[in-house]
Amino acid sequence: MPALLPLATITDKVVEPVIEVATEFIGSAGVVAVFLLMTLESACIPIPSEAIMLFAGFSVSNGELTLFGVVAAGVLGNVAGSAIAYAVGYYGRLDLLEKNRLIHVSSRHLKWADDWFARYGSATVFFSRMLPIVRTFISLPAGVAKMPFWRFIALSTLGSIPWVLALALIGRGVGDNWEHWRHNLGYLDYVVLAAIVIGGAYWLVKRRRSGDSGGGAAQPNDPRLTER
Repeated sequence: MPALLPLATITDKVVEPVIEVATEFIGSAGVVAVFLLMTLESACIPIPSEAIMLFAGFSVSNGELTLFGVVAAGVLGNVAGSAIAYAVGYYGRLDLLEKNRLIHVSSRHLKWADDWFARYGSATVFFSRMLPIVRTFISLPAGVAKMPFWRFIALSTLGSIPWVLALALIGRGVGDNWEHWRHNLGYLDYVVLAAIVIGGAYWLVKRRRSGDSGGGAAQPNDPRLTER
């Protein structure tokens, strides 16, 4: 993926110091650090879960931690951070979106989000937990759409287990090579980000076209012309 290399280099310069602090924290505090770091990551703080869980798995291979311990801490941290982000979306909906001029979202669009989450929210939350980038931020729109809290927590828990377990197992398996795997997995972030951008652009174009086709002028026999 040659086109992604410059972006990856820039990202590494920003993320590397964060990862260094995170791994030192895990080395000193163990599963408590895994829990706290995964809480921050799931609360939309940019600490990559790939680095957290791969290094935790590496610590398992050294005999410093147990696989059950790091996976349990990772999943619980994921759920705790997701609950925080959900609460921000749930209680901040009015001030952050409806009244805020900078990122104002109309009531019509919020209703669309509510209806969409009512139909597809369960599958979205569950599968999003296994996708880079999306997994971190899905809690905010779930809160904004007022998805039932305990359903959200249950689906977040179930969806995070495969992701956390897979990373921990990879980290345990590759041992000292965990950082190389982190760089390789990092390319998934760019693929997912590109898919989000393309999907968002497609949705905006489709919405604009449907709006243009449905918003024409009133015809001569339109009842609106006879209203007083």
